[in-house]
Amino acid sequence: MLSSITIVSLIAASCTTISFLPQALQTIKTKNTKGISLPMYSLFTFGTTLWFIFGIMIQNYPIVLANGITTLLALIILICKIKYK
Repeated sequence: MLSSITIVSLIAASCTTISFLPQALQTIKTKNTKGISLPMYSLFTFGTTLWFIFGIMIQNYPIVLANGITTLLALIILICKIKYK
């Protein structure tokens, strides 16, 4: 059975991860990246990558799952920002 800490962390991780999906889809669809900050997304992507690595190191799967997916979505947005300047 999952602990209450694990349940809360999975819900929190789901919310923060899913929040990036609309931006990624809109960016892919419109190729409009004018309102997106390159330094912010660069630093954010680096940070989520480190959280992903940290999750692996401590074997915390909600952290691994959330930050792995968020890193991929942020990378999509970051690549679009660089490609469609």
